[in-house]
Amino acid sequence: MTTPLRKDAARNWDKIVTVARALVDEGVPLQLNDVARRTGVGVGTVYRHFATPEALLETVATPCLEALAAHGERALADADAWRALEGFLMRTVEAQVGDASLAPVAAAPSDALPRTTELKKAVWSAGDTLLRRAREAGAVRPDLAADDLVPLMCGIAYAAQVHGGATADRAATARRYLATLLEGLRATP
Repeated sequence: MTTPLRKDAARNWDKIVTVARALVDEGVPLQLNDVARRTGVGVGTVYRHFATPEALLETVATPCLEALAAHGERALADADAWRALEGFLMRTVEAQVGDASLAPVAAAPSDALPRTTELKKAVWSAGDTLLRRAREAGAVRPDLAADDLVPLMCGIAYAAQVHGGATADRAATARRYLATLLEGLRATP
């Protein structure tokens, strides 16, 4: 169990994460000294809360990862294997184009925070299980492997980022690209 932060420390933590979120959304790489300057707190305060830029980036990405993990759990409860996989992949690609912190955290070879590792494992596990269930139900091509999903989803997210226009348009573009991909992944009757 962690000790709750003092009110001033909690305020500083919130300010740091808010500034970091804004920087990530602008495409600015996180540098703790820059975050401290923009937040108006001392560099030591930022480093006390976040030992590395990766830890701060993972903290920014945590709400998105938590939402994906929760959606994965709900999808696993769906009896329709195809609908569950389709919904999970749709939510995943929407998160990829809607949250700039997700891709670098998901692609990182190691994690700075144990919570990040836990959430990523939950998301990957849900995806693997949903794909296996869809394959076993005969809803997905038998040659589609779990290792294929990540590059396919990344490709869709990248294409939507490059060709999708504004953020709202990117989400619609990503959904359209995913719908097309999913039709190709469906098993033919």
